[in-house]
This record gives sequence, structure tokens and C-alpha cells, in this order.
Amino acid sequence: MAYDNICRYLTDTYPLSFVQWLIAEDINEIEVLPTELPINPIRADALFRLPKLNRILHLEIQTTPKSDTPMPVRMLDYWLRIYRKYLCPVQQVVIFLQETNSPDVFVDSLIVGNTRHQYQVIRVWEEDSETLLKSPALLPLAVLAKTDEPNKLLQQVALEIDKIEEQAQQNTIAACVELLAGLKFEKQLIKQYFREETMEESVIYQEIINRGKLQLIFRLLKRRVGEISAKLESQIKELSGEKLDELSEAILDFSQPDDLVNWIANQS
Repeated sequence: MAYDNICRYLTDTYPLSFVQWLIAEDINEIEVLPTELPINPIRADALFRLPKLNRILHLEIQTTPKSDTPMPVRMLDYWLRIYRKYLCPVQQVVIFLQETNSPDVFVDSLIVGNTRHQYQVIRVWEEDSETLLKSPALLPLAVLAKTDEPNKLLQQVALEIDKIEEQAQQNTIAACVELLAGLKFEKQLIKQYFREETMEESVIYQEIINRGKLQLIFRLLKRRVGEISAKLESQIKELSGEKLDELSEAILDFSQPDDLVNWIANQS
């Protein structure tokens, strides 16, 4: 899940880079759309409106093809919800990150009776690395691209990251590269080209760590005090990483919802 979260972060932060990579048109104007879709809301990975083409680009990013609901069924469901909401053509792309021989990553349509739904599939390990190396936002995907010299590719990506002038962006892209590179490279090799401190200082790394803390805290709360209100859940999500650590310890002494209410009140 962390790998998918990294890519969602990249599409959120650098939407135009992904659109220009995937759409074979001169696109300089897009509108980033809400990713929560109606009817028992589900969340798409990325949605972009392309006014010039009167089209919506929908991305789903998968580490592996494993899915409780088969991907073709999911893509038809997404398409219908998007079309009902925006009433314009929808171009869909599924991006698989980790190389596999599973036949599921070669499926690009749903065919059931008279119903046929087609979408595009990108297997990143078959993509030309040179294309991905041209955009800082796509460098994390470049490490997973096609190459006869994986180590050299990792070095190329590291050199491109060094060219990023803005320090915060450089740290964030480097962290994303390190995390995604773990799908393909040994940890020791990654450490040769990237500093571990850079990853720990990055926004995306902290976000992923906090998401993990939140998942654990909500599981513990459910066991200790039962279901909590949406308001309390929202307040917990606003806590810093340090406060989340404190809460995870305090939960062990909770026995009722009021214990949580009082703990949060004491923080402010």
C-alpha cells in the first residue's frame, strides 16, 4: 500500500507531469478533480479534466495485480461513476509498478455478454526509462523502468535528483525514489546512491509513517472503547506524529469513549 500512496502523492503534487506523460497531445491546462466518486463512495487514485480535449483522465496505480474485486470490474465501475458525474469521455489507465509474469497485468478489458469495456494498461517495467528521466515527478517510476543495466539506471536517477534546485522538492522526490526502488533493488545498493536521512526528512515519508500509526491507533481504539465518532476520528487525524505516539501508549489505559475525549481535550 505504501508504494501506491507514494504514486498518489506524486499525482497529487505533479498532476501535469503525469498527464503530459500519458496523453499524446500538447497539454498545458488541466483541472484536478475530486477523487471520491458517488454511490457508496469509492476513491480513484487520480482524476484530471482535460478541457482542450473535453476528456477526463483516470489513473489507477497498482503495486501488484492482486485485488479483491477483479481490476476489469473495478475499471468499469469507476468509468460509470465518472461518466455519470461529468458526462464526458473518460480515458482510463492502470499502471502496474512491480514486475510480474501474472497474466492479470496483461488484461485490459472486461467482456461479459454484450458488454465490453476497454482501458489502457501500463507495465512500468516495460516503459522507456529515458522518457521518465525527463521529469522530476516521474523519477520514482524511472527506477522501475526497462533497462539492461539496472545499477546504471539507479545512478542516472540519483544524478537527475541532484539537479533539482529546490531542496524540499529534491528531498521528497529522493524519498519517493528510495521507497519505490525497494520493489526492484537491494537495500544496500539503494543506500549507495541515496542518504537515509533524506528520506526521513521528507514530507511523503512522514505522511506514510503517520498513516501507519493512524491505522494502528484506530484498531486499538476499536478494541478498547468500541466505535468512535467522526468528530473524534477527525481530531485524531490532525495530531502530529509525536502526539500519535503518545496516544498509542495512552490507549492502553482507556476503557470507555470518555477516556479518549478527555485525553484529546487535555492536548489543547
